[in-house]
Amino acid sequence: MTPVLDPAAAEHFAAVALANIAREYPAKLDHVLLSDEDAVPPRVLHPAFYGSYDWHSCVHMHWLLARLRRHFPALGCRGEIGRLFDARLADFAIAAEVAYLARPQSASFERTYGWAWLLKLGDELARHDDADGRRWSHALAPLVAAFAKRYLDYLPRAGYAIRHGMHANSAFGLVLALDYARGAGASPFASSLDAACVGAASAWYGADRDAPAAFEPSGADFLSPSLIEAALMRRVLDAAGFEGWLTAFLPGLARREPRMLFEPAAVADRSDPQTVHLDGLNLSRAWCLATIASGLAADHRLAAVLRDAADRHLAAGWKGLASDDYAGGHWLATFALLALEARDA
Repeated sequence: MTPVLDPAAAEHFAAVALANIAREYPAKLDHVLLSDEDAVPPRVLHPAFYGSYDWHSCVHMHWLLARLRRHFPALGCRGEIGRLFDARLADFAIAAEVAYLARPQSASFERTYGWAWLLKLGDELARHDDADGRRWSHALAPLVAAFAKRYLDYLPRAGYAIRHGMHANSAFGLVLALDYARGAGASPFASSLDAACVGAASAWYGADRDAPAAFEPSGADFLSPSLIEAALMRRVLDAAGFEGWLTAFLPGLARREPRMLFEPAAVADRSDPQTVHLDGLNLSRAWCLATIASGLAADHRLAAVLRDAADRHLAAGWKGLASDDYAGGHWLATFALLALEARDA
């Protein structure tokens, strides 16, 4: 079966997101305690984004719901999504999230994966043209601004890119931050954040050659370090510059090399929260491969190769969505949506 983003898939993804966001436990916190008083439940620490196992997964499940609500206005659960957003994006809840960030011990909270997803959610809500969407966008704005400022403060002093295939991967964060900067319109941070992201990407990755992609994946990757970097540079460079950069960075692509980059990862145990990352790897590879192909001319010799690889990775990752295990169920649907949208674009 070919995965499709149709109303039935949208309803299923939305139901998964709603169920996960409503589930407070189990919970994995990124939380530094200074005393007994800091040991409080997730709903107290994060009244906007608790549930779905961890803070960043809760944020990107909100993004999934917002995205589906905008693209599928006839969703049967539209009212439930509205009630959830009214509760989670209430002024007091966002104020509490902003206050949490202001704690000295929260300086590196969710850096940079959670930062990027929050900006992605802010970008999505800013695109809604109905009264509810505009109200939620306005409510979230103080938290969006706080994370945009964090990026602007962090990038000049970051020093080195983080290149492994997990949450802190610098290229992934820059991809989503750039999407926000270029879609945020009237945001006072848009142009400065765009420039900061492009500057960091150019400094860290602009001269990269001969990526060691044959060593991918590691056993806990949910991102391909080489492909997410290429997806970033596709956003940073013009068409001619990107083609030249890609040829030098992954010179074996036309020969479908390295082989491991074209083979979907096998997932041995979907109940293991690290091993199930490989389902996400297949989906994120599909997203990146389709994104990279879109940066090339439609008749480019690599485009068909990349799209074929994207389709095979999407089909492999799609199998993981059938698992009822919470280890993958609390986050995989968001990467499936990214992959489907990139393919269909």
